[in-house]
Amino acid sequence: MPGMIDTLQFPSINRGYDRVFRPNRLSIGLVVPLESYGSSPVPTMNRHAERVGLAETLGFSAVWLRDVPFNVPSFGDAGQIFDPFTYLGFLAARTERIALGVASVVLPLRHPAHVAKAAASVDVLSGGRIILGVASGDRPQEYPALALPFDARGARFRDSFEYIEHMGGCEPKFDNTYGMLAGDMDMLPKPVGAKLPMLITGGSQQSPDWIAGHGAGWITYPRQVAVQAKLIADWRARVEALGGPAKPAMQSLYIDLCDDPGMPPQTIHLGFRSGVLHLRAYLKELESIGVNHVALNLRFNRAEIETTMQHLAAEVLPDFTT
Repeated sequence: MPGMIDTLQFPSINRGYDRVFRPNRLSIGLVVPLESYGSSPVPTMNRHAERVGLAETLGFSAVWLRDVPFNVPSFGDAGQIFDPFTYLGFLAARTERIALGVASVVLPLRHPAHVAKAAASVDVLSGGRIILGVASGDRPQEYPALALPFDARGARFRDSFEYIEHMGGCEPKFDNTYGMLAGDMDMLPKPVGAKLPMLITGGSQQSPDWIAGHGAGWITYPRQVAVQAKLIADWRARVEALGGPAKPAMQSLYIDLCDDPGMPPQTIHLGFRSGVLHLRAYLKELESIGVNHVALNLRFNRAEIETTMQHLAAEVLPDFTT
């Protein structure tokens, strides 16, 4: 594994992708909404724009939105409430440098023509800062609401992904279940880097080789470091075996950052409560196994959000500046 990491070179796609993902390095982003709402599935969105601006000022490399079409009670999290592409456009106008990520757009629930145009529009308007995570969806209740079969989401995901890729070219010509283009018309605008950086989340109902061959990177979930190391090593070996360029890996992490820097970790949903010393050491471990970006989620954070953001910027970001 160490030898393979040392030879990594990621392709240049756009400004956001290039800033967030660097070989042998881990960068840190934040999941929106930037507030504590552990006792309710619905955030208030108070001071949301100001906090994203603060994230940029403090030096976080990205903010990440989610695609949550319906507030499903059993899921327990409404995300940032706003439509992700509308919100990305708003944030593009309010920021200048920070990457704007979606983790992740549920492709089977949207027509890929709309996804391609909306994402390319944000990419152009933001100066090349969009990173597009894509997924097949994990909330069965949403599919009948849109008259779509949940069991067909894997095939729909592949066809949607293919459609969006074709939209980066000029006057595309292809035919799949989402539609047919005869090569006699085009979609504008084009993404800044000629294609959108589409990272695949989890398994998305696809084979490991398909994920390795098609995504511009892989978004996964937190696990024990030893387990995560094996999974990332396997994924990178598949990428290498397919003969394509090296690709970055990222993960999410819920944290509750405590005032006591030496507080040992206590497990919370998809993460931990701890002091800054454990958090920093854990992130260093992730960097050593090949994780290139961690999106921190502060939903269960008990301290005041601005204070925690400033604490992270002072005590953690200096070790992970890209």
